[in-house]
Amino acid sequence: MKKVKIVHSTKISIKNVEGFFKRNVTKFGTSAKVDCPKEYLDRDVYLVILKK
Repeated sequence: MKKVKIVHSTKISIKNVEGFFKRNVTKFGTSAKVDCPKEYLDRDVYLVILKK
């Protein structure tokens, strides 16, 4: 599995936001997943990881 480098930041600015989802990350085999509506299949997305 390819490792993705995380860019640490305390601020993010995004224009033209259609909406966002706050979901829990769940275990999926040896990895993890986040559920979202199927209307967003094949779209570019951003996943923002929040501190607890």
